[in-house]
Amino acid sequence: MSEFKVYKVGGAVRDQLLGLPVNDTDWVVVGATPEQMTARGFVPVGRDFPVFLHPKTHEEYALARTERKNGMGYRGFVVHTAADVTLEEDLARRDLTINSIAAPADWKSASELKDLVDPYNGQQDLKDRVLRHVTDAFREDPVRILRLARFAARFTDFSVAPETMALMREMVEAGEVDSLVPERVWQEISRGLMEAQPSRMFSILRDCGALARLLPELNKLWGVPQRAEYHPEVDTGVHAMMVLDMSARLQAPLTVRFACLCHDFGKGTTPADVLPRHIGHEQRSARLLLQVCDRWRVPNDCKELAEVVAREHGNTHRSNELNAAALLRLLERCDAIRKPERFEEALLACECDARGRLGFEEAPYPQRQRLSRALNAALAVETAPVAQAAAQRGLKGKAIGDAVSQAREQAVALQLQQPQVTATHCPDSAAPAA
Repeated sequence: MSEFKVYKVGGAVRDQLLGLPVNDTDWVVVGATPEQMTARGFVPVGRDFPVFLHPKTHEEYALARTERKNGMGYRGFVVHTAADVTLEEDLARRDLTINSIAAPADWKSASELKDLVDPYNGQQDLKDRVLRHVTDAFREDPVRILRLARFAARFTDFSVAPETMALMREMVEAGEVDSLVPERVWQEISRGLMEAQPSRMFSILRDCGALARLLPELNKLWGVPQRAEYHPEVDTGVHAMMVLDMSARLQAPLTVRFACLCHDFGKGTTPADVLPRHIGHEQRSARLLLQVCDRWRVPNDCKELAEVVAREHGNTHRSNELNAAALLRLLERCDAIRKPERFEEALLACECDARGRLGFEEAPYPQRQRLSRALNAALAVETAPVAQAAAQRGLKGKAIGDAVSQAREQAVALQLQQPQVTATHCPDSAAPAA
């Protein structure tokens, strides 16, 4: 019992050293057995390895452990816990040096550096702004590639150690990322999308070759040209990352950021003889992103918004040219009458697309306001009296629905008579606007 020691480890120590807010604290217990933990009132909850809930705070405390690879993927591990597993051995199994620093349980000040346990020089890598693997055991868990890429999106001024990048490339070539289960891929990708500069995550994945395995639909966009008069950045992959970072800048929710990621997948399948135009890429993008959603088991709210944005972003960009009837058809295709909140998210994604271009970062996007006002006008129509009046005229079924649509069209037309701001174009195809 005298050797029972508790340490604060991982992100809590890292973030405190960086002067960042600490949201969650990870605890590791050295020199204890499961029986000793339960004797102290801790409640066992771990399924794959011993984890216990503190009797008062209900925070998770894990026994120090080692891991040994015995198969492909992140599940192929044998976990060993015992009272003689040292803190240094536990820290050795962690992914990055900046996450392998431990502090005494009562450590509170980042100035108390002498109290830290840092056998893998994580503090130096924090100072040098480097993401570096702890030991060669990094190669045993392909999820760590995704985690490192996510950290790169969070810590935007950190670089990846050359030896770590080389190791990740070896892991990709060995087929390790091919064994990742969809839930873990989506978990890490979705978290990375919500970081400060999500494009860095995909840049790292692309550099090590993992993007071509995990998301070939996105990987194919680099090197595909677009019309320079509309896309001064020219490269479609560069544009996709600019759109994604714009969504982060505008503090968009996950649904919008995922839609931004997927909106131009179809440009990677444009025939070479029609480049740099991308006629009909919207429908191709919608089909491809649905395949990604099935592969990663993406939540329905993300999938449904992404499909709307992919299919209709071109028409949304050109919506300043549409009359009331065409605007209403666009609203109906987007199911905006039934789902106005989702449509507002689609408009935000389209703004990110328009402003995610070289030199357009500060450009206005009045299409968003115009369509939002059109939707509000359509929603303001009291449909019950319209339907009742139509029924009194002997109309039935679809004819009543047409009467409601006509009333909404008239409301939108009245709204369009209000002064409008000149729109910024971002056409990518010659398909009819509506």
